[in-house]
Amino acid sequence: MKQALALLALLAGCATAPQPALEPAGAPAPAPAARVESIAVASLLDSARSDTEAGQLASAAASLERAIRIEPRNPRLWHELARVRLKQGDNAQAESVAARSNSWAGGDHALRAENWRLIARSREARGDAAGARAALDAAERQR
Repeated sequence: MKQALALLALLAGCATAPQPALEPAGAPAPAPAARVESIAVASLLDSARSDTEAGQLASAAASLERAIRIEPRNPRLWHELARVRLKQGDNAQAESVAARSNSWAGGDHALRAENWRLIARSREARGDAAGARAALDAAERQR
């Protein structure tokens, strides 16, 4: 019995996460960790970007949709799909997808601002000047 308790105590000590080092007072906050995509998602994203450059927008969208099925909470994938939808002239869908990207973007203010600028272009293309201005104002607030 004592051996089992000793083993459990030893294993419990191994299961604790290392504590981060304390930063000195006044030190800048560490940068957020870069998002790491799976190899499959990175490959699909590369393919989508190549297809977009080649004007193969339907193929680019299909690759991005496959990548989103793998990583549905990846805001960069949603943003890339919004860009493709805007290039396809599907302005309402572009706005919707950019808003979805913002819902997953968290504290990534640069991505949130990019999404708001894309939403502004979408609204402008639909003749919604006031909505476009509001989106640009939202982009400015991300700074």
